[in-house]
Amino acid sequence: MFGHIDYLNLLPFHIFMKKYYQNYTTKKSYPSKINEMFEKKIVDAAFISSIKSKQKLCLDAGIVANQKVLSVLVCEGTHKKDIESNTSNILAEILNQNGEILIGDKALKRYYTNNNCKDLAELWYQKYKLPFVFARFCINKNKKQYQKMIKLFLSKKIYIPQYILKKYAKKTNLNTKQIQDYLNLISYKLTYKEKKSLKKFLKLSN
Repeated sequence: MFGHIDYLNLLPFHIFMKKYYQNYTTKKSYPSKINEMFEKKIVDAAFISSIKSKQKLCLDAGIVANQKVLSVLVCEGTHKKDIESNTSNILAEILNQNGEILIGDKALKRYYTNNNCKDLAELWYQKYKLPFVFARFCINKNKKQYQKMIKLFLSKKIYIPQYILKKYAKKTNLNTKQIQDYLNLISYKLTYKEKKSLKKFLKLSN
């Protein structure tokens, strides 16, 4: 059982899974709920929030924004955490940002419509000159199996067919160019800089 987050930032991974691992069963929800499922071992593996990945068995894969991300925002207004998030709420606190925290596709839509918001990944980059790691791929069991999967995923350049882009454009009220531009900001491999950034974030969150 695999934890499935149906956000645009993992669309390339879901396409990869459909192509190479069609028999996998998934449990779909938003990030903070997937974190709970992972903790309770309801799912074998998932991209879980960075803040929840401490002392977990994780691979060198995650959801990374190099400079901007567009889908993790703090917007003008009364301070309000996003119930779907764990990492982003803490990131806003570390960066001393007050306002409404928004993540995921709803944040991306807000970015392109009424953008009185700040991009938290961009603020992190401006301060530390490091990419920000929002989630890590972590495992409860079947380590070798998932290691093989992630190695294959990171080695592939995933092509997203137009019909899928149009489907998600309709679902999110964005256009296909906006979706493609957004996905170009996301990477999935954790190398030296990403790990350095993750370590700094976890240290600052204590």
